[in-house]
Amino acid sequence: MERGYVCGVMEALNVPTAESKVMTFWEGEVVDNVNHTFYTSKWGADRESDVKHWSKFPHFAKLRENVHRDGGRDADLSELPCIFMRWKEKFFVNVGPDCGLTIAGFYYICLVRSSGEVKGYYFDPSSSPYQKLELKASYEDCQGKGFPTYEFH
Repeated sequence: MERGYVCGVMEALNVPTAESKVMTFWEGEVVDNVNHTFYTSKWGADRESDVKHWSKFPHFAKLRENVHRDGGRDADLSELPCIFMRWKEKFFVNVGPDCGLTIAGFYYICLVRSSGEVKGYYFDPSSSPYQKLELKASYEDCQGKGFPTYEFH
């Protein structure tokens, strides 16, 4: 995370147009004010959409004024109880692009350090706004934390 980079895979279950689960590979940017700020500046997002999406996370409230003023660059994000990120799905792992899902957009993400809970909101100018991603830590049959499922609301 020193370079502000993370990556992983996600599985979408019960996709109506797919015969099996759909797995995607994603790359992420950690908002650390060194490598990445709260302003996305790509993937069709502008400052207004950034602030609207980040504002959906309660932990962003005390940063909002700093972000409006200078992109939040003067905030010490290491002391926050959460980690803000953006995740961009790059490709489908186990199905073709005609599986019924799109990966054109990206997710605004907030990971709560104490619980491992991840919440996110999908952004794609061509999709329904504020599609929600929720991941909860699972401790069953594992030595660390795992995120076996996610849900869209």
